[in-house]
This record gives sequence, structure tokens and C-alpha cells, in this order.
Amino acid sequence: KTVTANRLTDGRVIYRSATGQWTTELAEAARLDEDQADAILEIASDESHIAVGAYLIELEDDRPGGQKWRREGIRLTGPTTGSTHTQATA
Repeated sequence: KTVTANRLTDGRVIYRSATGQWTTELAEAARLDEDQADAILEIASDESHIAVGAYLIELEDDRPGGQKWRREGIRLTGPTTGSTHTQATA
């Protein structure tokens, strides 16, 4: 597991690193076992001046896993489709 949130200043997806900092790189996210996860989430949740909406996600290797893997993949990489706006022709 790891802790994810959104950065307060710009809304970017961020992860709690093993050094206790926040990072935009999933590869730098701390890998937490069950005993660590709740404690680190509590610490991260108290940093509302940096990150908002902190929660735990499952990890499988170097990508989001568990039941919410698709949602977390979209959060990480951005929208899944291009613009649906079409210009009217005269």
C-alpha cells in the first residue's frame, strides 16, 4: 500500500515517499505494510497545508492495484480520451 492525495496548490496527484515527503512520482512512493499504513495515513492527513484528501491505495509492483486500479491509473496519467469538442463548419 501507499498514501496518495492531491497537492493543495495545484491539485496534482502526489504520493507519500519513504522519506516522509510528498512526491509526484509513483516510483518514489513508500511501500507500506498493514502495520505502517494507518499510521502514515494519519500523519499525511494532518498535512492539509500541503495535501488534501489523503487515502491508501493498493500497489502491485510499480503500478496501482487492488479494486481501484483503474481509477488510480487515470489519476496518475490523466484523462483517457481526447477532446470531444468539434468545430461547427459553415
